[in-house]
Order: sequence, then structure tokens, then C-alpha cells
Amino acid sequence: MRADRLMAIVLLLQHREQVTAAEVARELEISERTARRDLDALGTAGVPVYSVQGRGGGWRLVGGARTDLSGLTASEARALFLVAGPASSVTPALKAALRKLVRALPEPFRAQAAAAASSHVTDPQRRGSSRAEPRPPRFLAELQDAVIRGIQIRLGYVDRERTETERTVHPLGIVAKGPSWYLVADTETGRRTFRIDRVSSVDPTGDPVHRPDDFDLAESWRAIADEVERKRTPLEARAMCAPHGIGVLRMGFGARLEVGGSTTDGRIEVVIRGNDEYILAGELAGLVDWIEVTGPPRVRDHLASIGNALVERYSSDPNGRRTAQPRQFSGVSA
Repeated sequence: MRADRLMAIVLLLQHREQVTAAEVARELEISERTARRDLDALGTAGVPVYSVQGRGGGWRLVGGARTDLSGLTASEARALFLVAGPASSVTPALKAALRKLVRALPEPFRAQAAAAASSHVTDPQRRGSSRAEPRPPRFLAELQDAVIRGIQIRLGYVDRERTETERTVHPLGIVAKGPSWYLVADTETGRRTFRIDRVSSVDPTGDPVHRPDDFDLAESWRAIADEVERKRTPLEARAMCAPHGIGVLRMGFGARLEVGGSTTDGRIEVVIRGNDEYILAGELAGLVDWIEVTGPPRVRDHLASIGNALVERYSSDPNGRRTAQPRQFSGVSA
């Protein structure tokens, strides 16, 4: 993952006075073009990396290969951890590297550097997302700064009805989902998310954020996103699925699928969510090879109706001649 590579490059620069793109490429088993792009990304983000041109040139870390990273300023340390440590992409190996790097920082930088590493997540897999890098909205930098410094803010916000309000919030993290950015914050009425492109003003109060000791941004976002998905798809269809059909259901329904335990006959209990009985029945009708829908009754009724309509339409060819008998399915019909 790119975050792992960026951290590895910084650690490599710590231990060597200078590296070339070719050396980085060999060490990390990537192309030289990718190595140059990653080195440029570190410099663009504010990490003190610079290139030396000419024969014998390469890339260096400002201040030399310092194991204590004392050549970093506070803002540079924060920039490094913002690049290398988005919470959604931190692997166990990278977490260990981040912990070591935090300990190597000068004492005044440690808290904010660690906060920067966990201040945002990227959610590219959710519905409506895209592979394109989200364009930073206005006030993103101010909000990220408040998250890292742990400072409450007075937030101006325009809702869907274009009504503008102002409230004091405790910013906890930033989430990038497809083209949109969100602020996760605690408020007087509980935990809320705010689309950052609807933020109209940000005014730091100077008061400290009350951050729960067990708060994890990635876990909190998953819970928020799951709750939103449940509100979008309140209808639940229960079914029994053949074990070899679970993969098909996962591809077809994604987060709308919940997989339960196995039954005595070896099938697996599943719940599939939707927001309309007939549409959900239509989605399930083609899965008769794998599932038996057990409820609710209205979804089963729609499935029977769809099945009868299909048999009536396709049991004869367009000229009225009887076609071959329908094949026997391996699953159990709904």
C-alpha cells in the first residue's frame, strides 16, 4: 500500500545519507517512476525531503540521516504522519513503524504527530465512491488542524434545506469518501457527521476536545456508515443460502448482506436488506439456485408472482410453440 511505501522511504532516508530513485525502487520492489512519484509526494506534503542534482545526486532528508528526526519542525512532523498514516490503510507492520517513529520525534512533537496519523480515514469502497482523489474542500485544513490539536470549534453549517446554523462541536476526525469529505464530531446531541463542503465557517474556541479514550475513527465511521445504510434499506428479507452461494451474494449485495450461522442441513442463514418489497424480490428471483427466501411473506408472494409471470412468458416461443421444460434448479425455490 502507498502509505507503507512512504513510511519505508522515510525510514530508508533516516538510515542513509542519500538515496536514489533506483535504490528506492530496488529496496521496495517498485518501478523507478513510482519511486520518484512517492519521493515527490513526500516533498509536496511538507516532509523535508529534497533532491540533489547531477552526478552522484539523489534524495536527502533535511538535517541528514538523523535517527532522532530532530531536523523536523512540528509542522513537518505532522505533514509526515498525515501522508503516511491514514487510519483506514494502516497495516500492523506500518503501525509498528509509526510507533517507533513517534518515539524518535522530539518530545513536543509526539502528541500531534500521533494525532495526525489517526486523524483521517479514506473510505473508497462504500456506495457512491470513486477511484478519483477527492478534491479538498474549503475549510478542510482548518478542520484537520482542529482535529490534530484537539481544539473545539464553532462550526457554521448549511443543511440540505439551505438553513444555516452554528454550533460548538468536538472534532474527532476527517473521512474522505469518494468525492466527498466529512467531519466526525461530538455535539450536545451526540455524535454527528458534517459534509465539509457545507461548512460555512470554522472558529476555534481554544477549549480542549473531550475525546473518548476508546475512540477509533475507522470503527466509528463504519458504525455511522452502517447506520446510514440501514436507514436507506430498512426492509429485511430472510433466507437460507447454500454454502457455495455466499460468494455470489457478497458480490451482488455487498454491505446489504448479513451472514449468520449454519443450520442443521448445512445451509447458512442470511439477511438481505432493501427499501422496496417488489424490487428486493426481483433482485432475489434470479438466485433460486442458491437461496430459499423464508420471509417476510410479502417478499415471498412477490417472488411467486414473478416466477409465475416468467413461466407464462417463457414456456412458449414467440410463435406460440411449447418450449423445452424448465431445468431443475439445485437450490430450493422460494
